[in-house]
Amino acid sequence: MNWILEPWPWYIGGPAIAIFMLLLLIIGKQFGMSSNLRSLCSIGGGGKVADFFNFDWKSQRWNLTLMIGAAIGGFISANYLSDNIVQINESLIPQLKEYGINSAGKAYLPPEIFALENLDLKNVILLLGGGLLVGFGARYAGGCTSGHGISGLSNLQLPSLIAIVGFFIGGLIMVHLLYPFIF
Repeated sequence: MNWILEPWPWYIGGPAIAIFMLLLLIIGKQFGMSSNLRSLCSIGGGGKVADFFNFDWKSQRWNLTLMIGAAIGGFISANYLSDNIVQINESLIPQLKEYGINSAGKAYLPPEIFALENLDLKNVILLLGGGLLVGFGARYAGGCTSGHGISGLSNLQLPSLIAIVGFFIGGLIMVHLLYPFIF
């Protein structure tokens, strides 16, 4: 039972993703999580506000099921199948402490930012603003990192390669240039 508490090696996870992608390709579907946000907005009545959300969301039930399964699987994994501590580079810990994050290597989500007792107006604005920017970016790029990185690249789509390069450049800019100014 101890093997289940360890992260799966690449030679298990990689082929599992490849088999899943092959099955989706055979049945004519594409993988992506951000498209579920459109479906959820459509279910919630977003079509009354914007035509973009006015579509047959029931045709995307399989993807909603996938999203729910991913959320349930993540919860089970984090709460019942994981005794691992986040492993980060030791040289990063002092830099994170300068930003006021003292839980480096102890928590997946730093409680200094995400704990309810630390949720002040600045953090709420940052989280909502970041969520809006990610949502806009995913829509503008025609998909999220998982959709482009797994589905798009496996289908050899040049726009997905360009999007992935853009995601990485944006992440590097955020971490090295903008993050120090926020904290």
